[in-house]
Amino acid sequence: MVIATVLGTAAALALGVWQLDRADQKKAMQRAIDERGQLAPITTPALPGADRPADADLVHRRATLTGQWDVAHTVYLDNRVMTGHTGFYVVTPLKLAGRAEAILVQRGWAPRNARQREALPAVLTPTGDVRIEGRLAASVSQAYALGRDAPAGTIRQNVDLAAFQAETGLRLLPLVLLQTEPDRAGDDASTGAPPPAAGAAGAESPDGLLRHWPPPAVDVHKHYGYAFQWFALAALILGLYVWFQVLAPYRAGRAARIPEISDERDA
Repeated sequence: MVIATVLGTAAALALGVWQLDRADQKKAMQRAIDERGQLAPITTPALPGADRPADADLVHRRATLTGQWDVAHTVYLDNRVMTGHTGFYVVTPLKLAGRAEAILVQRGWAPRNARQREALPAVLTPTGDVRIEGRLAASVSQAYALGRDAPAGTIRQNVDLAAFQAETGLRLLPLVLLQTEPDRAGDDASTGAPPPAAGAAGAESPDGLLRHWPPPAVDVHKHYGYAFQWFALAALILGLYVWFQVLAPYRAGRAARIPEISDERDA
């Protein structure tokens, strides 16, 4: 019993310390994410090539890119929620200016027609050169899906970069862009004029899309919760050992001695 108690307590304490260490790692990751967000935006020429692996240091960096929308390959990711409503994430490749490559852009959220499930929302997509701003990510937003997605179709549950590249024939960069500002079309793309106002919180931008993306963050608090659980388990193991191996026998022995003392006094 002593060996089991020591081993159980030591294991629980070790796991609690490990969770605290994981929390410190996540805090370091959050600091790195915050620092990347403060760096100057990446421009189109600075992006890695499609044949190179993704650079983890570029994820969560801001980017300002120019190119043309490839509207023919726009897809709508189904069952996405924003502001408490279900709709689509609109995803369109952007053919990068001056390069024979494209980057997949998660442009924003559009509501779904509840009466006509297959009806697509109206999205204003400018032709010609556009300039967009956003945040780089490793992949498009993924939703839980039962089974595998259909290989093609405008409405989908998820998009895999490699499969989408093979399907469309585009040379896609190993990163995606989470668009955060409305498009700057025509002269705005070349002159750097400020983008049109997106309106108050909850209002649509000029292209009809919402972009209330949550800020990039890592979940640190869950590790503190796990650590508390492991430390509580260690305390419980020790408490049970003390109760059943020390206090309970002591109380039982004391209770047995009291009648003996009473008999001796009576005699």
